[in-house]
Parts: sequence; structure tokens; C-alpha cells
Amino acid sequence: MTIDKNRVIIFDTTLRDGEQSPGCSMTLGEKLRVAEALENLGVDVIEAGFAIASNGDFEAVSQVAQLLKETIVCSLARASHKDIDRAAEALKKAVRPRIHTFISTSPLHMEHKLQMTPDEVIDRIADSVSYARNLCDDVEWSCEDGTRTEMDFLYRSIEVAIKAGATTINVPDTVGYTTPDEYRIIMQKIIENVPNSNKAIFSTHCHNDLGLAVSNSIAAVQGGARQIECTINGIGERAGNAALEEIVMAFRTRQDAMPYHTAINTKNIIRTSKLVSTVTGLDVQHNKAIVGANAFAHESGIHQDGMLKNAETYEIMTPESVGLKKSELVMGKHSGRHAFREKLKEMGYELGDNEFMSAFTRFKDLADVKKTLYDDDIIAIVDEDQRDNEYMKLTSWSFICDSWQASSATFGLEVDGENMTVTSQGNGPVDASFKALRGLLGGSPHLELYQVHAVTRGTDAQAEVTVRLEEDGKTVNGHGAHVDTLVASVKAYINALNKLRVKREKTAPEAMADQ
Repeated sequence: MTIDKNRVIIFDTTLRDGEQSPGCSMTLGEKLRVAEALENLGVDVIEAGFAIASNGDFEAVSQVAQLLKETIVCSLARASHKDIDRAAEALKKAVRPRIHTFISTSPLHMEHKLQMTPDEVIDRIADSVSYARNLCDDVEWSCEDGTRTEMDFLYRSIEVAIKAGATTINVPDTVGYTTPDEYRIIMQKIIENVPNSNKAIFSTHCHNDLGLAVSNSIAAVQGGARQIECTINGIGERAGNAALEEIVMAFRTRQDAMPYHTAINTKNIIRTSKLVSTVTGLDVQHNKAIVGANAFAHESGIHQDGMLKNAETYEIMTPESVGLKKSELVMGKHSGRHAFREKLKEMGYELGDNEFMSAFTRFKDLADVKKTLYDDDIIAIVDEDQRDNEYMKLTSWSFICDSWQASSATFGLEVDGENMTVTSQGNGPVDASFKALRGLLGGSPHLELYQVHAVTRGTDAQAEVTVRLEEDGKTVNGHGAHVDTLVASVKAYINALNKLRVKREKTAPEAMADQ
């Protein structure tokens, strides 16, 4: 059997580390949609969650494990039997399960976080990895804060983990501290100095605190790593993780300098990026590499002149290579079912009959009020329509706003299967709307962000609204789209409330010292 030494495994942790971004909690339905999109993208490993964290996380890992047929599904677990048992149980129905267990190895973390001696940590590594290996053939081990770990202790820890049965060793730059040259050398030295390093695949997991996550990940590959842990749009804790799309397209575009390749179908990058942006409520900055709105836009006259003569003058990759279409205006109110279905297929959407009819109905409704429909309009329709398993849904609405009386808002809602009506007054219809909805879950969520932008151009454009709610240190982002900005606002607030409900169910895992 020939081993491809330049093949890099893509490990996506959007559903786990990405979801830990403030405000980025996803519902079960949203996680399943993202997981399916990641499998279609060609991701090798999907870290579906932290099974011990909550019943919701356990259910998400379990459902993703049952859904995916080709991709390895992974659950994170601390170095404790309780965590590992929970991960194994969640992965029971996975076609290709992986348990990912970890413990800190830096002097700072061992002293202050774990309050354990180095020898105690070594014993815990051997015990946890061997325990996991007895439950699952595919075990990954991570040395948390690996880039700030003393090298001799790093060698010792990794040797023990491999001997105990780990087949993948991840050396994370947990706090985004290292530099490319430093990280490449760390990886080289590990592979050279760990006696049994040939029995494992080495992995990188970089955070972007200094803006170096992508560069560091590539440097680690140059140093011998053959798995990269990353996220769509680079979302993640603090400044985020290495961005999957940037790494993949860097390899593809600069084969002369980086002769590595992945199994990613790059034509699905834009669609997956937009899906993750929609379900998390985090907009992609316009100048973001690969997936930003300006990534393939040219306004300078000099640039436009060059583009007209030869696109390669100012584009090092084609828009089509990442899934962008050159033509935007394609559909209207006279378009039929067949044309709409073909358009969806062209954009990468495969909907069941019920989903298709629901989306088609919304498409026709939108076409009646909009003169022209663009790809982004259709994406907004499908993404909005595919929300399911939501505790609370909007069924009807009424707004009053004039100069003779206080503004008011009244809504018909379906809450946990039961119909109800809420109403309130306020300083304008948006304020009245949010006051009417605020108490539906109890508690006192605080509105941190209210943001509106148009999906496409024109006064008849759909409005996309993002709402961020904060409660007891927990934040969630809600997203809504509609041609009526007020309705989009209400949908976004309700989406945030649904996510807040999920967030409330999450409990932080017990301190490691208690295990």
C-alpha cells in the first residue's frame, strides 16, 4: 500500500471549538445542517462536541454520529473515565468514531489549573488514553498548552500517549502564543526525539490571538504534522481558530511552495461559509480572505482594467474554485418549480420534497414583492426555512407606529407546540417587539447588539438582522431574514431566545481536580 506523504487530514472543530465563541451556540437542527455540509465539503474528521458538557451536547454528538456515513465523528473528553465513557456512549452509532482526550502539560497549567505534579500528569495520560483505546480503536490525545510545555516533558508525555494507544497526537497552540518558525521546529523535534513517533499522525490546533493561526498551522505541516484542526470562517474562542478555507486554498494555490493537498471539495467553500455565518449570526468581514464579500471584488480602475484583459492580473484563484458564480440575477416571479429546483442544485442544496415545497412557497412570496432575486436572496430563504426543532416559532405579527399613540407590537407564537399571543408597547416598533418577547423564557436577557443589513441591493432587498443577547455571562447570536425589517428583527430575537434556551441547558464540566 502506497502512503501519500503530502496528504493532510482536515479536522474541523466548528461544532465544538467554533461553537464556544461568545454567542455562537447552535440548536440541534443547526448542528446537523452544519455537520452535513462539512461532510459534503470533504472534511476528514468532525469534532461534533464535548459530550460531557450537557445533555444537549451529548445529543448533538449522538445525532451527528448517526447522520454521517463517511466522515470520522469525534467527541472531546478530558482525561477522566467519566468523560471518556460519555464520549464513547455518544459515538456508539458512528460509522467511524474517534475519542479525543486531553490534559494540560505546560508548567503554568499543571501548577495553577490542574494542581498536579508532572508525574501525576504522566500517570493520568497513560490511564486515560488506554481506557479510551479499550472503548474505541481511534484515539486522539492532545497536550493542552503544548507550545508552552518544556520540550523534554513534551517528548515524555507524547511517548506515553502513543504507547497507551493514541494514534493521533495533537500539539495545540492553545493560547495563540507561538510563531511559525518556532512551531515548525517544535514539530520537527517531537518527531525526531519521541522514540515511537512513527506510530502516530501528528496534528496542529492553532488559535489566532496574534493573527498567526493559519501561518502556524502551515508551518507545523512543514515540520511534519499531517492533520490540521481548524474551523469554517476561523470562528472559535477569543480571536478564533485557523480558518479552514484559507489553509486549503493556500495549499491549492501555492503547490510550488507547499506541495500538500486535502480531500476538500473547494467548490463548496462559499456555501459552507455562508451556512455557518447564518446559524451563528457572525457576519464574515468583507475583506476576509477567500470568503469575504470583497475577496473577488475589484473597484480600482487599474485593477478593473487588468481584470478585463486577463483575470490572472489580480486574481490568484478563480471565484468558481471556491463556489462563487459569476452571474447573480437568475430567478423571478415567473420561475417555476423545475427552474427553482435546478437553481438550488446549482447552488449545492438538495432538499426533500417537503423542504423544497416550503422553500418554493417562500420564494414565490418573495418574488411577488421583489423585482429581482439574487443568489443571496435564495440562500437566505433556504437557510431561514431549514430551521427546525425550535422551541419557539413566529406565526403572525402586527405593528402599530404613528404620531398619535405609543408604538405597539403583537405576535402570534407557537411555543413548545402551544399557541399563544404576546403584546407590548415601546419607543418605536422594534423596542415594543423586543419588550413583548423578552420575558417568554423567563429571566432578563440583555440586548447587547442589534444589527441590520440588506441581503442584496435596492429598497426591496431582504433585511438580515443579527441580535445578540447576554444573560449571566452567556451570550447568544440570533439571525433573521425578511423583506420587512421589523419581521426580520423579531425572527432574529426569537432565534436568539431559542439559542439562549439551549445555552441554559449547558453546564460547564466539573473541574478536572474533581475527577
